[in-house]
Amino acid sequence: MSYLSEMRKNEAWVVSVDMGYGHQRAAYPFRDIAFGRIITANTDACVSPEEKGLWAKFQAFYEGLSRAQNIPVIGPWIWRAYDRFQAICPHYPFRDLSKPSIGSSRLYSLIRRGFGASVVTCTREREDLPLLSTFYAVALAADYAGRRDVFCVITDSDINRVWVANDPKRSRVNYLAPTALSRRRLLQYGVADERIFVTGFPLPEENVATARKDLLRRLEVLDAKATFRARYRAAMGQPTSETIPKAETTGRALSITFAVGGAGAQAKTARDILESLARSSLKEGLMRLNLVAGVRQEVRDYFMEIIRERGLDAELGKSVRVLFTATKDDYFPAFNALMRETDVLWTKPSELCFYAGLGIPIVMSPPLGAHEERNQAALMKAGAGYRQEDPRAAAEWLSDWTQNGLLAIGAFNGYLHVPNRGTENIKRVLFASDRSNVQLEAVPPALRDPRSNEKVI
Repeated sequence: MSYLSEMRKNEAWVVSVDMGYGHQRAAYPFRDIAFGRIITANTDACVSPEEKGLWAKFQAFYEGLSRAQNIPVIGPWIWRAYDRFQAICPHYPFRDLSKPSIGSSRLYSLIRRGFGASVVTCTREREDLPLLSTFYAVALAADYAGRRDVFCVITDSDINRVWVANDPKRSRVNYLAPTALSRRRLLQYGVADERIFVTGFPLPEENVATARKDLLRRLEVLDAKATFRARYRAAMGQPTSETIPKAETTGRALSITFAVGGAGAQAKTARDILESLARSSLKEGLMRLNLVAGVRQEVRDYFMEIIRERGLDAELGKSVRVLFTATKDDYFPAFNALMRETDVLWTKPSELCFYAGLGIPIVMSPPLGAHEERNQAALMKAGAGYRQEDPRAAAEWLSDWTQNGLLAIGAFNGYLHVPNRGTENIKRVLFASDRSNVQLEAVPPALRDPRSNEKVI
C-alpha cells in the first residue's frame, strides 16, 4: 500500500449525502480514516428533523425529474427545462465566471437559514480534524460557519458554479479535483490556485491494488483475436508472440455489468439488453450479464420480472446475475468485488466513468444532465469509453468490439489515461504537514491544456 502502511494513525470527519450513489461512492474509500463513522448529511442521527425534511424534498425533486424523462411527450421537455439551470459553460476560451449564479445564490440563502448546520455542529467535537465532504453544500456550509481545514471532493469531470462559494476570494474551501480540466473550471469560478489539488477521483483501494493484474486477465477476453495486442507490440517494435492467449482458448465468457443510476431511470434499457443476449450469447455461455439494482427493491423486482419473461430462470446465478443489497454499506463492497470480474461496464456517464482507471472499458447510455455530458466527453477524449449502440442489438456489436479489439483499446486507454490514485492522493493532501509542497502521484496525460503544463483528461 505504498506510503499508507507507514503513516501514523490519521483521522478526518468524512461527510457524504444519500442522493443516488455518487457522493457516497466517493466517500466509501475513506471509511478507514473516518472519525467514528461516515456522516450522511441528510439522514444521520445528528441532523435535525427540519434539515432532514429539506433534504427529503430536494432528493424527491431530483429523482422525480430523473424519472420524468420516461413520461411520453412531456417528460423530455420537463428535464430539458430543469437542465438549463444546471448548465455548464464551455471551458474555452478561459474567462472569469466568478460571479454568483442563481443556483449558488439560492444555496447560500439556505445556508444562512441553517442548511447544513447540524453536521457543522456535530464536527465541532474535534475541530482539529480536517473535514472531508463529497457534497458541495456541506463544504460550503462548514466554510460559512468559519470552520478550518474544509476539503471538498469533486465527483464529476466538470461542475456547475453552485460548487463554489458566492465570494470565492474569501472562501477557504480546498478542492480535490479529479482532473486538471476540473482544476481549470475552479480557476474560472474564482477559486485560488493554492486551494486546488488535482488528485484524481477516489477509487476503492482494494480495486486499485489489483488493477494491473485484472487488466491483463481482462484483455484475454476483450481482445478475442489478439488484434490489439499484436498491433501494440508491432507499434512498439516488439516481436508478436505466437502464445498470446485468445478468448476462445480461455473458456471464459465476456462479463458485462449493466448498472443503473440511483434514481433507476435506465432500468428499462435492461429489457432490450437481456432480450438481445438471451437469443444465444447467454445460453451458449459466450457472455454473462450482471444487472446491478443497487439498493432499489423495485429495480430488482423489475429485473427478475424480465428475466422470467425471457425464460432465463435457469440461468440465474450462472450467466445472469442480479446484484441487490438491503443497504449501501453492503452494496459498495459487493459492487467493487463485481468490478474485479467485470470485462465491460455499461452505465450512464456518472462518477462510474472514473472506474475506467481500473482498466475497465465503459459503454455509456445517454447522459442525464450537463455534468454527465461532460463526463462522457472526457472519457471519450481519453479513448476509454464509447456511446452505446442500439441495446436491442447488444450481442452483435459487443461481439464485434471484442473481435476487432475495440474494447481492449478502451480498457488499456482507461488504465493508462484515467487517474486511479485519487484515494491515496487525497489522503496525502489531508494529512500533509505542508500542503503547499505535497507530493501527489502523477496523473497520466491524455490531452494537455495549452495554457499550462497541467495534464488534462
